[in-house]
Amino acid sequence: MTAPRERMLRLLSLLQSGRAWPAAELATAMEVPPRTLRRDIDHLRGLGYPVESSRGPGGNYRLVAGTALPPLMLEHDEAIATVLGLRLAAAGGTGVDLTAESADRAAAKLRRVLPAALRRRTDEMLAAVEFGSGDQPRITQDVLNVLAAAIAARRCLEFAYTGKDGSSSRTVEPMRLVQLGRRWYLYAWDLGRRDWRSFRLDRIGAPKTTEVAFEPRALPVDDVAAHLQERFHSPKSLRITLTLDVGADEAAARLHRIDGSFEPLGDHSCRYVAYVDSFEWLAVVLTLTDIGFTVEEPAEFGDYLTRTGQRLLRGAAPLVSGKDG
Repeated sequence: MTAPRERMLRLLSLLQSGRAWPAAELATAMEVPPRTLRRDIDHLRGLGYPVESSRGPGGNYRLVAGTALPPLMLEHDEAIATVLGLRLAAAGGTGVDLTAESADRAAAKLRRVLPAALRRRTDEMLAAVEFGSGDQPRITQDVLNVLAAAIAARRCLEFAYTGKDGSSSRTVEPMRLVQLGRRWYLYAWDLGRRDWRSFRLDRIGAPKTTEVAFEPRALPVDDVAAHLQERFHSPKSLRITLTLDVGADEAAARLHRIDGSFEPLGDHSCRYVAYVDSFEWLAVVLTLTDIGFTVEEPAEFGDYLTRTGQRLLRGAAPLVSGKDG
């Protein structure tokens, strides 16, 4: 049987033809029994799509379009995810230099093709949510566009690169763009070094696609993002897992100074896997951000926080005792 979502898209496509569909004819075109058709029509109405019907032997269904564009087939959670993504991009959460104006234009276009119920939900969300801007280096859309086009066209890239050892000119066969945290990387075969290399996009200058085509080499790993994540963390890095008392998006905006990943656990909580060189730095950042948290592992980090908290309390004890007296 056709998957429900595919069936709903098929039904919406037929109704968008503008004609009045007799119920029996529409059920035949959909290859479903009349009861299933009525249930699907009710589902469309529940999402806010204006489907009119007439009763009787000549009963039919017709979609009343409210604008020149057909309604967009999105569930509530999909529409919310889309508008949150737009707002996060404008705030710099993707690491790409986008403006709030461009995100607002995209949101306005999206709003025009949403049914009324979804428009209200997304308007409420956009009015309520605010993302803090991070201080990580931002990359321009132009750089991202050049690199993505070169990967798609399988053309070599030339650019200036500023690394730890200074500036150099590179010619590469670009293969993947990878985002880790708020930083973007290009993973490519470096023709000069004859090896795979990763390049931070904010350190790439004046990228230019050449006319030299290449046949893609087999990647040395299946998961490039996981490979780079592991590579950037030294063997001595500490892995700490916390449950945070804020949502994943807010946590990512407030804890961007520490490498890690965020797993949503609900609207107001998430799991944070952090990689640090010492307990001290993470303790300082958690204190400054004032985010409630619970240590999942390792137990040593919990012990460190307990010892630190006790030491701070002992230091403040004379002042507290003086107030009590």
